[in-house]
Amino acid sequence: MTKLEQDLVAMLSPAVEMLGFELHGLEFVQAGRHSTLRVYIDHDAGITVDNCADVSRQVSAILDVEDPITNEYDLEVSSPGVDRPLFKQDHYEKAQGEEVRVRTKLPQDGRRNFKGDLVSVSSDMITLSADGTEHMIMISNIERANIIAKF
Repeated sequence: MTKLEQDLVAMLSPAVEMLGFELHGLEFVQAGRHSTLRVYIDHDAGITVDNCADVSRQVSAILDVEDPITNEYDLEVSSPGVDRPLFKQDHYEKAQGEEVRVRTKLPQDGRRNFKGDLVSVSSDMITLSADGTEHMIMISNIERANIIAKF
């Protein structure tokens, strides 16, 4: 997670929690002069469109006042969905036994993209069984990770 993303999580978490939701995570995706801030919220009872709208209004007001992002951006608020992104260690722990897709920041074992079963999670790394081999990947080296939805 970038420094900006860490600052945004710290800034927005209290407001999201006051509305009764968990800030599952967020992504700031830069695309030239126009970027996207994706905020994922979660709740045991699920997330509705109205929930997203309520959180969007609150988050937007905070961002307007604090102004942490200097360029233009779109704000998107949604549930993590069935292919939920994994941001925190407890997300990885809950996903043990699931098939996941992982992209690392730096190459590991000669590659950056992995798809396999999440075997275990320790304090700072995951073990992923992919292509018949177990790969130990530092959580700090993970750029992006998602559960692969099964239907």
